[in-house]
Amino acid sequence: MSTETYHVIVVGGSFAGLAAAIQLGRARRRVLVVDAGKPRNRFARSSHGFLGQDGRSPAEILDTFRAQVLAYPTVRFQAGEASDAQRDGDGDFTVTLSSGERPRAQRLILATGVVDELPPAPGLQERWGVTVLHCPYCHGYEVGDRRLGVLASGEMSVHQALLLPDWSADVTLFTHGVVELNAEQRATLAARGVRVEEQAVDALVGTAPELTGVRLRNGSIVEVDALFTGSRNRMASPLAERLGCALDEGPFGPVVRTDAFKETTIPGVYCAGDAARAPHNATWAASDGATAGVSAHRSLVFPPAPTR
Repeated sequence: MSTETYHVIVVGGSFAGLAAAIQLGRARRRVLVVDAGKPRNRFARSSHGFLGQDGRSPAEILDTFRAQVLAYPTVRFQAGEASDAQRDGDGDFTVTLSSGERPRAQRLILATGVVDELPPAPGLQERWGVTVLHCPYCHGYEVGDRRLGVLASGEMSVHQALLLPDWSADVTLFTHGVVELNAEQRATLAARGVRVEEQAVDALVGTAPELTGVRLRNGSIVEVDALFTGSRNRMASPLAERLGCALDEGPFGPVVRTDAFKETTIPGVYCAGDAARAPHNATWAASDGATAGVSAHRSLVFPPAPTR
């Protein structure tokens, strides 16, 4: 496979990458999907709000999607990591895999995702995706009417705390020394019924991954059943930067800059999924992946006019 040439290589085999690949497979183009097997949502027990897949585990959804994509004979799947990518002199792209193989393609779709970097508080990582959560639209319904907290990680945490009363009347915002609330923010939070705790969080309480409370620096415990927090995102793969794609600073971290067709600032390189947008969820990732797949195919049929 090291000398194989494809129309498109898709790096990343989760929701965005598979959504791109199925569009290309249906267009009967030769496609290679390279996947490292570390989807961002692998820590969650179930995925919600994704029409047709609501309540299924991310692994079950991906198994179904992968089987459907690979039913198209022009699509191949390669487990492993893409460690490098470069543009050749003829305008095609060569991707270096961890196995040493170096497949080539006319177009490249990056669906490499992001990695969550959690705030520095003991007990978050072992509860991540179960009782420590990032998105009320993804997980709020399942913890509705329970005791909810928001651990501040930035200014967006106030926004998150203001949303949560639609799921529970018992919401506490732990400012954790990260945000300083002004009078207007305090009044708005109070009007929504959100309590504010300004003591720093010392640790989470309960047998992980379950959660029963938050222990504050002064030793007191606030009873909490689920804790929402905003993670800082970093690119899960260095490929976009190595290819020279422009990045913008988003509300949670760097975002690959794309146009409406999901093409990056490097012609022939497309990016879809969490690496190329904010905010994130499975539906948006799949939608953007479909756009990238269709756009990459059309670019093969209608290549841009050469520049002089």
